[in-house]
Amino acid sequence: MKHFPKLLSSQIGFDVAQTMLDGFNRHYRNFCDAAVRARMLFEAADWHALQQLARERIASYDERVKACVVALEDEYGAESIDGEVWQQIKLHYIGLLTTHRQPECAETFFNSVCCKILHRSYFNNDFIFVRPAISTEYIENDEPAAKPTYRAYYPGKDGLAATLERIVTNFQLETPFEDLGRDVDCIMQTMLDTFGVVEPKPNFQIHVLSSLFFRHKGAYIVGRIINGDLLAPFVVPVRHVEEGKLALDTVLLRLEQLLILFSFSHSYFLVDMEVPSAYVEFLRTIMPRKAKGEIYTSLGLQKQGKNLFYRDLLHHLRHSSDRFISAPGIRGMVMIVFTLPSFPYVFKVIKDSFPAPKETTREQVVQKYQLVKRHDRLGRLADTLEYSSVALPVARLDEALVRELETLAPSMIEYEGENLVIRHVYIERRMVPLNLYLQNGSDAEVEHGVREYGNAVKDLLRANIFPGDMLYKNFGVTRNGRVVFYDYDEIEYLTDCNVRAVPPPRNEEDELSGEPWYPVGPRDIFPETYGTFLLGDPRVKRAFLAHHADFFEPALWQESRARLIAGEVPDCFPYDASIRFSVRYPERFAREDAPAVRVA
Repeated sequence: MKHFPKLLSSQIGFDVAQTMLDGFNRHYRNFCDAAVRARMLFEAADWHALQQLARERIASYDERVKACVVALEDEYGAESIDGEVWQQIKLHYIGLLTTHRQPECAETFFNSVCCKILHRSYFNNDFIFVRPAISTEYIENDEPAAKPTYRAYYPGKDGLAATLERIVTNFQLETPFEDLGRDVDCIMQTMLDTFGVVEPKPNFQIHVLSSLFFRHKGAYIVGRIINGDLLAPFVVPVRHVEEGKLALDTVLLRLEQLLILFSFSHSYFLVDMEVPSAYVEFLRTIMPRKAKGEIYTSLGLQKQGKNLFYRDLLHHLRHSSDRFISAPGIRGMVMIVFTLPSFPYVFKVIKDSFPAPKETTREQVVQKYQLVKRHDRLGRLADTLEYSSVALPVARLDEALVRELETLAPSMIEYEGENLVIRHVYIERRMVPLNLYLQNGSDAEVEHGVREYGNAVKDLLRANIFPGDMLYKNFGVTRNGRVVFYDYDEIEYLTDCNVRAVPPPRNEEDELSGEPWYPVGPRDIFPETYGTFLLGDPRVKRAFLAHHADFFEPALWQESRARLIAGEVPDCFPYDASIRFSVRYPERFAREDAPAVRVA
C-alpha cells in the first residue's frame, strides 16, 4: 500500500472527502429534481413518463456511486490509499456534514463508495459509518425563501371547510378541480363519521407536509390532525377524474390505512424533501410502530432504508439469543429461505443449481428481482433488500440450516472467523404463507384469503405481471391481511405471454389424457387449467367461485393484456375502493346540479 507524508495525507483526506460529498450532493439534487418533474407529469396526466421517471430514479443512486468511485480512482488512486488516510477522509467528511441538511443519507453514500473501493476484509468501523456521526434532530432549511417541513392550519379561526380548501389550494396545482367544495364536504362528512362530533380544543390544528407525495396515478396530501389528546393521520389522495380535472378521492384517517399506503408492497413515493429526516420524524408521529428504515424506503431513499435495516439487524442480534432456522412452509426449488423467529424478516439465498423442471439460471433469477424492484408493484409485490457479504454468527445458525447452505449453495458462503459470510442475500418482510393460512384458517379466514388472492392476481395483471407459478405457497399474508406475491423466478410481463383457451378434445383419448393434447409454447398460459391445483380444498373452492368465478376465463386475462398493449395505465387504489368519495357518497356525484351538503 502506498503511504503518504502526514501533511500530504491530511490534504488528500480533505480532497477525497469533498469529492465524495460533491458526489452525494449531485445525487440528492437529482433525487429532488425527479420529484419536481413528477409534479409536472402528474398535472399533465403523463402516466407512462411518470413510471419511467420512477424507474430511472431507483437506478440513479448506484450510477452516482459508480461515478464517484471512478472519479476517486482516476484522481487519487483510491485503492492504494492506506488506513491512516481513510481515517482522515472520514474525519474531514464528518466536518463537512455539520451544517448539511441530509447528513444521514450522505453518510450512507460514503459507506457505499467505501465498500466499492475497499475489500471487505480491509475496511472496518474506523473507515465507515457504522453508527450515525451527525444528529438529524431539529434540522430545518433556514434559508429565507425555503418552505418549512410542514405548515400548521387552525380551523378554529376560519372554519373547517375554509381551512381544508386552503390546505388543498396552497399546493397551487395547475390543473383545476372538478368541484373542490363538494370534495371538502366529503372530507368533513368522513371526519364526522369517523370521530363523531368533535369539540374543538384550544390546540385544534392540522399539520400538512409541504410537499406532495407522488406515486402511480395519485398525488397525496399528507398530514396529521391534533385536537386535545387526539393525534390522527390526515391523508388526502388527489386524482384525475376526467380530462383536465382533479378531485379529492377520499381521506385516510386511520393508522391501518396508512400502514397499507406506506407498505413494503407498494412502489416508492417521489417527494421533494430538503430535510428527509424531518419528514421521517413527522411520519413516525402518525405511524409510531413503523421502523425508520421502512419510512425512508417508502420515501424513495431505499439505500438509507437498507442501511438502517442492517443496523437494526445487528442491534437485534446483540440483544437476542434465538437461532436462524429454515422458514416454515414448502421448500422451494430456487431459494433457500430462513428466518430468525424473533425478527420479522426472511432471508433468501439463491441455490447453486435447480432441479427439474426448473429451467432458469442464477443470472435470470437476479434479473427477475431487479425487474420487480423497478416495476410499479401496485401493493401486490413484496419489496426486497438486496445485500452482499452479510456476516452472521455461526453460533446463531441452526445446524440443519448450515448443512442446507453448505449442500445447496456452497458458492454463496464462506467462513470468516466466527462468522458465516453470505455473499448474496435477499431480505423480505416475513409473511404467513398463503397455503398455511388457508390450511389452518377458519371459514372466515379462508374466504378472506381466497378473495385477497384473486384480487392480488388481478392487480398483478393490471401491473403487467404474470406470476408464473401461481400456487398458494408463493403468496403471503401480511400483518394487515393483504395477500402479496413474493416468488419471482418465473414472473413474466403479461404482454409477453400468449393467453389461450384450451381447445376442445379431439376424441375420447384426448379427454382422458393426463397430458395436454394441444401444443404449448414456452409463454402460453391457460387460465382454465388453474382450477386443477387451486380448487382442491372444498372451502377454498366455494369461496373462489363466490368471489372470482371469472378467474378461470381466458377473457379476463386477455382483456387485461389488451388494455396494456393499447397503452392504458390502470387505476390502482392503495385503500379500499368502498371509501372513495364517489362510492361512499354517490348522491353528491349523481348530477352536476346536485346541491352541496355542508357539514357544520
